[in-house]
Amino acid sequence: HGRQAPVLLSDDTVHAMRPGSVVVDLAVAQGGNCAVSELDRVVTVGGVRIVGHSNLPAMVPADASALYARNVLNFLGLIVDSKTGAVVVNRGDEIIDATLVCMDGRPAQFMQPTPA
Repeated sequence: HGRQAPVLLSDDTVHAMRPGSVVVDLAVAQGGNCAVSELDRVVTVGGVRIVGHSNLPAMVPADASALYARNVLNFLGLIVDSKTGAVVVNRGDEIIDATLVCMDGRPAQFMQPTPA
């Protein structure tokens, strides 16, 4: 479970949203990214529906698998040269740098990023 999720949508923000808006809080099990989320409940606040299912991927497994596959494909597109197929680790890319665990046998936190 780890750290508490950061609140990204305050109570005031939710109240400022248009009625009929929907918030799906995927971090509700870690406290939620929305201040008014409730664990394993769908609540309505000021006409805004907040979905707080703790295991939404299990409720929609085909969609969750497709989303995961698309994310992996897009991530690989960042590190594989489309023309040559070679792996190119660009430490100047913030996504690559944030997800890099090790390189050349050394832990990434001890390496300096490559200038962009």
